[in-house]
Amino acid sequence: MTTGSSALRDGSGKPLDHSWLESLVSALDDRLRLHYGVFEYTKRPDCLFRIQIARNDEDVVLSDGVPIRAGARIINLHVWNEQFPAFPPQGPTLAWAHRLNRGFEASLRELAHFLQSQPALDDVAAICGNMTFAPSYRSAQLAHFVGRFGFEEVAVRHARTLGQQMHRFGENIFISMIVLARNAAALRADTLLRDRTLVFLSRSRLQERYGAGRERAA
Repeated sequence: MTTGSSALRDGSGKPLDHSWLESLVSALDDRLRLHYGVFEYTKRPDCLFRIQIARNDEDVVLSDGVPIRAGARIINLHVWNEQFPAFPPQGPTLAWAHRLNRGFEASLRELAHFLQSQPALDDVAAICGNMTFAPSYRSAQLAHFVGRFGFEEVAVRHARTLGQQMHRFGENIFISMIVLARNAAALRADTLLRDRTLVFLSRSRLQERYGAGRERAA
């Protein structure tokens, strides 16, 4: 996760009013979610993610031996910005980290239950997260964090085209707008340089760790 900084302030020392930016970001976010088919799979107020049904780009074999073929249906995780714990102005605290951990676990439990209740999604092979929470030099830290929940980092073998690079830069601009509008304390000068870390969690491992069988065992 990114380290915090003081909220942006005007010349009088008062925090800047970003309400107009919040309205703009919300409108753009709604349109993008509708366009890409991103939806909510639970109404829990501590859920951190929305999801998108997508296709895997290239063949992957995960550490538990599960093959994820190119073209196979997967679940893409998208941060639910309005419910993600706001970054404290003074930097990460134990209370913030505890809330984040609980939210992560609750989100995966809800996802396991959702998939179990949707026979039309029985062919979904894995859960994928394209993490953009931090600049590139923090990718290893992020991969280690999500590894605690069963995710593993997967290297992308194909080089990015110029068009993909431009698309990524545009995404970083939008992410920066979201951060400024909703959690200005987390905004950093290198936000536009955010890298991507691709992580996967197999469907079988999701159910093993967070499904109904796990709850009965507990």
